[in-house]
Amino acid sequence: MLSATQLIHSIPVDPLTGAISVPIYQTSTFVQEAPGVNKGFDYSRSNNPTRATLEELMAKLEFGATGLAFASGLAAIDAVVKLLKSGDEIVAVDDIYGGAYRLFTAVYEQYGIKVHFVDTSDLEKVAAAITPNTKLIWLETPTNPTLKISDISAIAKIAKANNCLLCVDNTFATPVLQQPLLLGADIVIHSATKYLGGHSDLIAGILVAKDEQVGARLKFFQNACGAVLAPFDSWLVIRGIETLHLRMKHHSRTALKVAQYLTTHPAVAEVYYPGLLTHPNHSIALTQSKTGGGIISFSLVNDTNEAAVDLVSNTQLFKLAESLGGIKSLVSHPANMTHKSIPVEKRRAAGVSDSLIRLSIGLEEAEDLIADLASVLDSIKINKK
Repeated sequence: MLSATQLIHSIPVDPLTGAISVPIYQTSTFVQEAPGVNKGFDYSRSNNPTRATLEELMAKLEFGATGLAFASGLAAIDAVVKLLKSGDEIVAVDDIYGGAYRLFTAVYEQYGIKVHFVDTSDLEKVAAAITPNTKLIWLETPTNPTLKISDISAIAKIAKANNCLLCVDNTFATPVLQQPLLLGADIVIHSATKYLGGHSDLIAGILVAKDEQVGARLKFFQNACGAVLAPFDSWLVIRGIETLHLRMKHHSRTALKVAQYLTTHPAVAEVYYPGLLTHPNHSIALTQSKTGGGIISFSLVNDTNEAAVDLVSNTQLFKLAESLGGIKSLVSHPANMTHKSIPVEKRRAAGVSDSLIRLSIGLEEAEDLIADLASVLDSIKINKK
């Protein structure tokens, strides 16, 4: 697995000046020596030195050939789907981020790309969903928000046997905890808005391709469609990566303590956290990820929208907000927030119940976060059937 030393020294010193911090090349264009003769840069949409440093860094951290930085995680997802054509099909995880679901169904299905949503933690269901037209398998592992774990190595073999690309959303784990390309995936995607940036102050997306030809095609779409990451935001992601290793250790350590506490509370029905021995995919999680990560989801005994809304509206340290992966702990209600764009029946079938609550564990002390949750959970009157 990636060490702190490897991570820190993957960030280069500026070769021109010796600057220890990567410079921000805040420029739109570059002076050329003659038409078409330049120093490797001509226009910042096509390439920019700060963004290029981030892209090379992410390729190195994920052990891929090509890294690409986009203006958002969804822009990165969009570039991957552009590898397909009308008539192609996608097998995607059913417990999927709402924005990805919306992009796949409301945008790309109108262009003749069909999506089959399945429980990818079940290998038989993955294999059964593949047709001669399947060209892409789309995983989140852990999933958002029920934290299912899919066996990347096993699904990579299924993808290869069926001539499909395998793309893994590695946002929750980061390259510090999990490296999908080494497990057989073809493309890794990150919402760099989350743990890579780490401070809730930017929007960004990252792709890393294992194969140079796939990377070149994605690079073409990045330039042709233009949803590139700006120089300053690229620098912010690089700065965030500098402390990624330390943050992920703390997030994971604290999350395990909070998850263990939640399993003991009578108002809590289910706790979803890969680091718990009770998690159904715990053994697979141990083989492909270093820790359980910093995200926890749980449902309430009072499995209602009203009970969940009441809880998430009354925590003090856990701030009610979209997103995750920052230094401050966040709480969200997927049914009303991140997964609202998914039809109710499909959302519930994928395990996202009405009372499901997602926690993003920040850098606070575990004892303080537990006390904050206890102050709300202890006040709940349990409605027993």
